[in-house]
Amino acid sequence: MRILFFAHLKAAANCAMAEIRVDGEIDADQLWQRLLARFPELARYQRSVRFARNGTYAIAGTHFSDTDEVALIPPVSGG
Repeated sequence: MRILFFAHLKAAANCAMAEIRVDGEIDADQLWQRLLARFPELARYQRSVRFARNGTYAIAGTHFSDTDEVALIPPVSGG
């Protein structure tokens, strides 16, 4: 699974992209567990970050597989 980091999340992870291997499917909580084990600095942003799976915002109950591209989307504001 390819993980993409944007804005301040890129700085917290110290990279713009990472690869994570999963067998089968995992849910959002399991994905967070994997991410926080590898990138503990992301913990402070967990409540405000949304996942996008393959270019679409993930909704509750979304499962993620090894072939997915998952973007961590921080809150944004427009003007």
